[in-house]
Amino acid sequence: MTQWRRFVAVGDSITEGLCDPIIGRGEPWLGWADRLSVILAGSAQLHEQPFSYANLAVRGRGVRDVVHDQIPRAIEMKADLVSVLVGANDLAGVGNDPDRVAAELETGIAALRASGADVLLGTIFDPRFAFFLKPLRGRAAVYNANLWSIARDHETFTLDLWGMRELQTPGMWAQDRVHLTPSGHRLLALKASHSLGVAYTEVSAEALEGLDRLPTVGWLREHVLPWAGRRIRRSNSGDGIEAKIPELIKVITRR
Repeated sequence: MTQWRRFVAVGDSITEGLCDPIIGRGEPWLGWADRLSVILAGSAQLHEQPFSYANLAVRGRGVRDVVHDQIPRAIEMKADLVSVLVGANDLAGVGNDPDRVAAELETGIAALRASGADVLLGTIFDPRFAFFLKPLRGRAAVYNANLWSIARDHETFTLDLWGMRELQTPGMWAQDRVHLTPSGHRLLALKASHSLGVAYTEVSAEALEGLDRLPTVGWLREHVLPWAGRRIRRSNSGDGIEAKIPELIKVITRR
């Protein structure tokens, strides 16, 4: 098993960790990548190796932001492992071609591999669980098919969100229905560790019990209308927001 010492996460709101609060209900967010960093730090500690982590992901970001801003920064940090999970915001845009979006992302993956970094490349989730996302399912499938080819050609590790049947469970999704609950983030962290070959426990069936359907009252007012308004104004939910962990920090786990 490869032992990584510098892990950098890039992407959008899913990797930033929205709706996975550290304390209470609001920010600061934790997220699947932060959870994965603790798993990797524990593995490094067993081998008496130092471990550092940065999270450059920001809500609302697309493939171009990741390729031109976040990936070069990860390379500057001399990351030996970079997680890349992005594309959903691009596919939600009117007229965006999934083949073109994937081709642009491939340039970033190629740059990372040329730098010597291993890559954990995530597909995007199957949107069939939500009626308002179903129209995007065809684009998502084409985009993911391209990602599997990129993963093969550039020898990346792959985190297959599309294939996670657990994500079709409504309780895995927050009230806005586009971000993960803590259970969803925990699932991604565990699946990512398995994809990387790092031993960790599976999510038990009991962990999924008792997850009720999401409430619909106020959902349009609180989430859909603000999203539509930003589209009309051509603004972004991440405008003015910086990465939450912009520099490498040491991660130490307790024995």
